[in-house]
Amino acid sequence: MQHSLSLYNTLTRRKEAFQPLHPPFVGVYLCGPTVYNDAHLGNARGPVVFDVLVRYLRYLGYTVRYVRNITDVGHLESDADEGEDKISKMARAAQLEPMQVAEYYANRYHRYMEVLGCVPPDIEPRASGHITEQIGLIQEILDNGFAYEVNGSVYFDVPRYNEQHRYGKLSNRVTEELLAGTRDNLAGQDEKHSPLDFALWKKASPVHLMHWPSPWSEGFPGWHLECSAMSRKYLGAEFDIHGGGLDLMFPHHECEIAQSQASHSHSDEARVWMHNNMITVNGQKMSKSLGNFITINELFDGSNATLSQAYSPMTARFFLLQAQYRSPVDVSDEALQAARKGYRKLMNGLRLLEKLRLPEGVERQADTSTADAELRKLISDCFAGLNDDLNTARAIASLFNLLRKLNGYNANLASLAAVSEAALQEAMTTYSTLVTDILGLVDEPRANAEQLLGLTLQFYQEAKTVKDYGKVDEIRAALKEQGIVIKDTKAGVDWAYSEE
Repeated sequence: MQHSLSLYNTLTRRKEAFQPLHPPFVGVYLCGPTVYNDAHLGNARGPVVFDVLVRYLRYLGYTVRYVRNITDVGHLESDADEGEDKISKMARAAQLEPMQVAEYYANRYHRYMEVLGCVPPDIEPRASGHITEQIGLIQEILDNGFAYEVNGSVYFDVPRYNEQHRYGKLSNRVTEELLAGTRDNLAGQDEKHSPLDFALWKKASPVHLMHWPSPWSEGFPGWHLECSAMSRKYLGAEFDIHGGGLDLMFPHHECEIAQSQASHSHSDEARVWMHNNMITVNGQKMSKSLGNFITINELFDGSNATLSQAYSPMTARFFLLQAQYRSPVDVSDEALQAARKGYRKLMNGLRLLEKLRLPEGVERQADTSTADAELRKLISDCFAGLNDDLNTARAIASLFNLLRKLNGYNANLASLAAVSEAALQEAMTTYSTLVTDILGLVDEPRANAEQLLGLTLQFYQEAKTVKDYGKVDEIRAALKEQGIVIKDTKAGVDWAYSEE
């Protein structure tokens, strides 16, 4: 089957046929978390979306290098150049080393990504481990005349850059309009030549917890700089796809492009810039600053006040994929419950595949062309959505259409005589591959083991009471196979792990 993948490029504002720079190799960079707090559901959308992209690219035969960074320094409270480093602030409040805070939340983030079914990145660089590369990049920008040093801090010169380039081309913003909203906000930033200028290196104050030596001062890198330096180190001066949330388009990604163009790279960093939309709560963007967020942990244990119950990781993954990545998704109990139903329907489909066999004694029809063509059209539709800008919503809808057809066959197995074995196998392979290998939806334990064990012991007690010793022995033997022994005590029935 031929696949022609097209992706929406924020930089050009249009869908484009995906053509890697150096096929079959594809470089993908995703902006990762700032590890100062627990990730919320909105933070999970990007990793899940780009996980599907990486999985699909690999399915198409590309050799993908997937890089997702960890920001553990330089991200200030205002997401700009003022305030305290987010990790340092948390560390000071908790009386911990900043790297303790970073490591704690990075470990938790990794666990969340794992249970959400995200394949680990091939490389996961940390900003604090790439200070040398960042200092080198700053020096290039200074040498090219697009930055200046003031009192030990280095700033990117946006007006100077605009003489030869266009700051704002990614976000489609005009510098005059940006200036109109910032002229009154230069107080406290009088080191800058222009309010639009942004920090490449900040001189550390005496109380700043994280700092490194540089040619300009003892300080720390700007937040925007790290991704430019680390993506270049691992993917080259220009690579295929750079991803992130829509909220990072400006200023973070805009600044990245400016830094790369102003450095010796002279590139837009990535050929294709992809941005996933936001998760909203009652129409408002989910964010820590608004206080309307649901952490991933709260989703899994149901402890958030806006939720009536807990939801499993695979339900969350399905929820995030049931909309096209450029559309907003509004989170609610109702939406999550609908996602759980949809996810379980797909899982029941996987179980169904094992049963689809032509009954013995039923002859396959000589001409299966009509049924084969119908089935292969359903198969083709499943990939059409993914090829059209990674439209997982459309792909899932097509999967349900294919499942409806397979359910019809299962209801009347003799009807399989109308379809060839080859077409049926293709349909079943497509279904399982799309669900598990590309969308990354896998079956998860449905039952609580403790509850099931308690129920089994209850059946055991009832069998004992009515002196059904055959059933008693059967339950004992079945549990023993699972490494569990039943203990009859004066206080009642109990269990223990078998020590044999």
